[in-house]
Amino acid sequence: MSKLVIVGTVAFDAIETPFGKTDKILGGAATYIGLAASQFKVDGAIVSIVGGDFPEENLDMLKSKNMNLSGLEVVKEGKTFFWSGKYHNDMNTRDTLITDLNVLADFSPRVPEAYRSSEVVMLGNLHPLVQLDVIAQMDYPKLIVLDTMNFWMDSALEDLMKVIAKVDVVTINDEEARQLSGEYSLVKAAQRIMEMGPKFVVIKKGEHGALLFGEDDVFFAPAMPLREVFDPTGAGDTFAGGFTGYLAKTGNYSYDNMKNAVINGSALASFCVEKFGPERLLDLTNTDVHQRIQQFKSLTQFDIKLT
Repeated sequence: MSKLVIVGTVAFDAIETPFGKTDKILGGAATYIGLAASQFKVDGAIVSIVGGDFPEENLDMLKSKNMNLSGLEVVKEGKTFFWSGKYHNDMNTRDTLITDLNVLADFSPRVPEAYRSSEVVMLGNLHPLVQLDVIAQMDYPKLIVLDTMNFWMDSALEDLMKVIAKVDVVTINDEEARQLSGEYSLVKAAQRIMEMGPKFVVIKKGEHGALLFGEDDVFFAPAMPLREVFDPTGAGDTFAGGFTGYLAKTGNYSYDNMKNAVINGSALASFCVEKFGPERLLDLTNTDVHQRIQQFKSLTQFDIKLT
């Protein structure tokens, strides 16, 4: 089993959806990634920053999930990153109401010495310069996965392109893939992005599943049809955590094994949306996950006679 470095926000969120609203709750990309990856019992380290207002019980919870927190800086006199958003009725679009960077504004990542030789690095959505800093601290990882968004394409494209040139896998949604590549066809978009450096591209399509692209290959994973979706916050990060957690556990970074990783990531993301914030991820069992993966298998498994 490989070690996994997870870089991203550990934060507070306040969320409103058509199903209800929350006050400040636990959130952040690294939180969701770490909780998803913990399903595979990986030796993971979270590299992030929080303020003195971050509850000790949340730190204890992350530690209980086998997450090493020696790379999580606590600024006693500072405040934790806070985001508030409101989702529209379609649950695919949202308005950001508040973004308070707080301690994140001066974040300088420090990868723990014991994890600088990790085989897998998951770069959660942060400024590209922070992501570059983390890459520079690593000792020849076998797999670097990058998650980014259109905000950095608009505000820090030159730095983002430097990161993209150094990673093995890029995970973004369909809108972001089109913006980054300048191509409307997702097949052409993935090809263009791979020309920027990565060997693989994962394009997330929310309720319409996910696409994995290799040099000459395409794999599609459906999304699980759910009766109710309470909160899509963190679903993409949960996918990324399941994807990288599975790969770190197996130590196999081939395209064929990435298909399995995509299914595992999709299965975990389908749990995430069932409750507000990361709540559903906290009590998941191996049985829950295995049953959901079997459901994914049954979605696309069929026999057909060709005439």
